[in-house]
Amino acid sequence: MSDKRGQRKVLTGTVVSDKMDKSVVVRVERTVRHRVYKKYIRRHKRYHAHDPKNECKVGDIVQIVESRPLSRTKRWRVMKTLVKAA
Repeated sequence: MSDKRGQRKVLTGTVVSDKMDKSVVVRVERTVRHRVYKKYIRRHKRYHAHDPKNECKVGDIVQIVESRPLSRTKRWRVMKTLVKAA
């Protein structure tokens, strides 16, 4: 059997929207190397994450963990807040 079974993906990103009830939008940045020019480029993706206590605010740096589908767009849950926004 594979070692990956039972392990969930964990990503770190910044909360960019908290307008929904019990949900936040988290922007996760990563760096990729350009195939031709070998230069590193920043890429980002937005994930909808479940925040059951509405604790997260815009600007917080949070860790999100993969989960079962919670709605049409939500497949992640907020695991913990690393840095609170000023």
